[in-house]
Amino acid sequence: MLASKAAPGLARTLTRSRLNKWGYVHISDDAFLIASELITNAVVATPGKEIRYQCSRDEHGVLIAVWDGSPTRPRVRPQIDMTLNTLDVSEDHWDDNGGRGLPIIAALATKCGHTPDPTGGKWVWARLKP
Repeated sequence: MLASKAAPGLARTLTRSRLNKWGYVHISDDAFLIASELITNAVVATPGKEIRYQCSRDEHGVLIAVWDGSPTRPRVRPQIDMTLNTLDVSEDHWDDNGGRGLPIIAALATKCGHTPDPTGGKWVWARLKP
């Protein structure tokens, strides 16, 4: 899929279909948020480029993973206390206030991390227990 503003919505749609098929609707909210955050980070890292999305299951649970072509490792940004005075709601920055995505993923997932891809780029992933 293309790293675009539409990508998180597409990932949520694909995730919904898989979770419904597997009977895991009860973890949908967490899975949708994780998928959205991972995809959004890939879009920011490689705008307009190819990204890959995986939602699969195995004996360890549900795996949500996103590949992007950037070699840069994900990093948690320092958390700031937001107030109405520090919140930037301009069109360019309305969704870029705080960098809380990776801590949210870590709180929701049973395990998460990143893995360099031998062909380039990286996979950033999170695992959920069904």
